[in-house]
Amino acid sequence: MFNKLAVCGAALLFAGAAFGGEDLLTFSLNCNNGVFAPKVLQVPAGKKFKLEIHNVGTEAIEFESKQLRKEKALSPGGKSFVVIYPLEPGEYKYFDDFHVSVGQGSIVAK
Repeated sequence: MFNKLAVCGAALLFAGAAFGGEDLLTFSLNCNNGVFAPKVLQVPAGKKFKLEIHNVGTEAIEFESKQLRKEKALSPGGKSFVVIYPLEPGEYKYFDDFHVSVGQGSIVAK
């Protein structure tokens, strides 16, 4: 008879190795009241990566990219991340949905 706890533990260990065990390339993006830095972020094409987003401003922001199908709202001083799966070479636009007039940028995969 199987020990349910042992089976669940083994499944979680396998899931952790399969999904969280790899080191991801990590890039940082700062946003100050809608203004992103860097405005253009270059990443390698064909590689999964983590994009850390830091809201260094005094107003809430919402990182959004329709092309990448990602969005992340952050309060002032907040930070979070999104994982971007391998991209084809090209340019992928993003914006701050709360500051559309100034909050524009792009990720360029080469």
